[in-house]
Amino acid sequence: MQESWPKLVGAVPETLILASSSLAIGFVLAIIVALARLSSNRGLSNLAYGFVYIFRSTPLLVQIFLIYYGSGQFRPFLQEYGLWIFFREPWFCAILALTLNTGAYTSEIIRGGMQSVPWGQVEAARACGMSGVLLFRRIMFPVAIRQALPGYGNEIILMVKSTSLASTITILDVTGIAKKIIAATWSPIEIFIIAGAIYLTINFIVTRVVQWTEIKLSPQLYRDRKSVWKTLFGKDEDMEPARQTIR
Repeated sequence: MQESWPKLVGAVPETLILASSSLAIGFVLAIIVALARLSSNRGLSNLAYGFVYIFRSTPLLVQIFLIYYGSGQFRPFLQEYGLWIFFREPWFCAILALTLNTGAYTSEIIRGGMQSVPWGQVEAARACGMSGVLLFRRIMFPVAIRQALPGYGNEIILMVKSTSLASTITILDVTGIAKKIIAATWSPIEIFIIAGAIYLTINFIVTRVVQWTEIKLSPQLYRDRKSVWKTLFGKDEDMEPARQTIR
């Protein structure tokens, strides 16, 4: 048990690199797909919808296997265009699968955030003479991010946990190292408890960072939530100002 801790903790950077790389590239992809979904071009919108539907409706493990094992059937084609050097590496296949998966989910989160932008703000920006790009950069995107942040925080947590599936294609992340140790020690319960505690710690930090970011971006909403909470569940002396306001 004592020898397992350092090995599992030493695999944390692998897990974090997998998750952060996939989330960063997937976020850029998600913005493109979300804009395509909202496009007035019907063909472009349908293409984006098909991408989202496929990757949200199929298991991530199947997607990883298709990319890693399935690409071997197209080896001559991939070699012809110089792509086999990437597809033969499990790291690339894992990041590609995780990126496409999180890109599909995140695009719907961003699309929902964009659609929640008050139309009056859009009309006011257009009345000020803002171009489409400037309107998106200064009005729509900042507001959409504030609205989408709670949902995107959940996606980050899911992606951290999903990196464990990369161990099925020989990547030695936390889960991969745990499986390797179990094969040598035959102590699955203790090892998986330690691995689970590591994922729990990572996701606890993620939730705190997302919550801090949410408060910084929308402090007024946080104050409103606290006042509502006190009104519903606070003590009598705490509720009196709210009652006076209601009266």
